[in-house]
Amino acid sequence: MDIQRIFSISNPKEFEEVTLQIFQFQYKNNPVYKAYCDHLKKSPSNVANTTDIPFLPIEFFKTQQITSTHKKAETIFESSGTTQTSVSKHFVPDLKLYEQSFLQGFTTFYGPVEDYCILALLPSYLEREGSSLVYMVNELVSRSNHPDSGFHLHNLAELHQKLITLEKKQIKTLLIGVSFALLDLAEQSPTPLKNTIVMETGGMKGRRKELIREELHHILKKAFGVPKIHSEYGMTELLSQAYSQGDGIFRTPPWMKIITRDTEDPLSLQTHGKTGGINIIDLANVYSCAFIATQDLGKTYSNGFFEVLGRFDSSDIRGCNLMAL
Repeated sequence: MDIQRIFSISNPKEFEEVTLQIFQFQYKNNPVYKAYCDHLKKSPSNVANTTDIPFLPIEFFKTQQITSTHKKAETIFESSGTTQTSVSKHFVPDLKLYEQSFLQGFTTFYGPVEDYCILALLPSYLEREGSSLVYMVNELVSRSNHPDSGFHLHNLAELHQKLITLEKKQIKTLLIGVSFALLDLAEQSPTPLKNTIVMETGGMKGRRKELIREELHHILKKAFGVPKIHSEYGMTELLSQAYSQGDGIFRTPPWMKIITRDTEDPLSLQTHGKTGGINIIDLANVYSCAFIATQDLGKTYSNGFFEVLGRFDSSDIRGCNLMAL
């Protein structure tokens, strides 16, 4: 499997070719995914297009080891969850692959990470082990090479002062945080920000009442004087992220694609513009499963953009970028 071909995809034809190649690889090497495909009577013999590929329900990550390699995992990322629920586990045999995915993905939308001072406000993630988001942001912080880059747990007053200082120096800054912590900062220390991107990763984590995205973004825009609130959409089970640069409209990197399925028929794909369950193709997930049916609800558009509109009622509250509607 030529890993670098994944990250050099530049057009739909290349995406289709690599996607089918990875499907064949995972059908052969991923026992859980193969069993699922066999149950649906799908195999490389009758999968000729990406629309034929089965999407593995994300719940399997809670009960099975989803892997397409015999390599030992370098790390195991775990989702957040309540005490009543089991957590998803993503066995990652090659952290360099994850790093290439999130670094190249970030650069695609925001340019070189070295151009930013990165301030991370992720208290709920720092309070537990195995967060893929903390790993990603920690790597971004270290690569930013700015002396003020770093994580903040509950020291909002110190973060506020740092933001003021960076603004005075006109330093290009990224403030990335979980929703409830950004709301805490907005209430305690509203500060006009002209050189700072404010990016939420979603999640009230039981600390606050859930808000619809529009309400959350309205509060944050007013408090920080910014025209748009950016968002990151990622999850434990993936190695890639989508980003919104405003209004909740997300874009994916070239090796990632969102497709929606009928909410009443999980095996039936939908056309653009209709609300459905979100299926994700993440080709960076070559050693896990690149084809995942999530419990999120969304809508795709013909230009490849998409929205996240909530989640199925039966799914757990989890730490990805979602607001309940």
